[in-house]
Amino acid sequence: MNRTDRLLAIVLALQAKGERRAEDLAALFETSKRTIYRDIQALCEAGVPVIAMPGRGYMLDEGYFLPPLSFSIDEATLLLLGMDVMAESFDADYRRVAQMAQSKIEGVLPPFTRERAVWLRASLMFVAMDALNSAQIERLRQIRRAIFNQQRVRFVYHTRYPDDRAPEQRDADPYALVSVDGVWYLRGYCHLRRGLRIFRLSRISELQILAQTFQRPA
Repeated sequence: MNRTDRLLAIVLALQAKGERRAEDLAALFETSKRTIYRDIQALCEAGVPVIAMPGRGYMLDEGYFLPPLSFSIDEATLLLLGMDVMAESFDADYRRVAQMAQSKIEGVLPPFTRERAVWLRASLMFVAMDALNSAQIERLRQIRRAIFNQQRVRFVYHTRYPDDRAPEQRDADPYALVSVDGVWYLRGYCHLRRGLRIFRLSRISELQILAQTFQRPA
């Protein structure tokens, strides 16, 4: 997270939760207390009325708010539930991003809308159908980055019935990750088969990200 994003996130955190200690903010944004002290000073110099309370932490002046977004309670609830789905479905990198986005959404909602949306969200839960193991989470993270950077991948693919055919090495241009009932699939161009194919993530092993890049078709 760059400093500009962190400064905004600190304001949103104070707006949403009230009093926050420097150590709590440092843990939330994965930085040092010294950095938080500098950030608070920068906010004060920019005209944000942050109040320091000895032994209690920081809070915003009672009359200071960022302009609230005009979300209905249902809209806000769905956005927060969407963050829960992302946190459950992706790797640790996206889980942190989802949690930060959730804090920002809560921070800019009017108090009544926020309270009702958080209450409704607590009564609805998302449970992943097929929990990923650590190896699959790492593959998901690598493939996601390969898609973003448009890099070709190489892996060994295991068939559904291993007794019928030996595993094959595949080179593929990754186009998309698709989740169906909690099961992740890679959609991409397979150079061995010379066409679009869908690969189940749990059957992929020995994944490599190659230096070769590709252009995704329009």
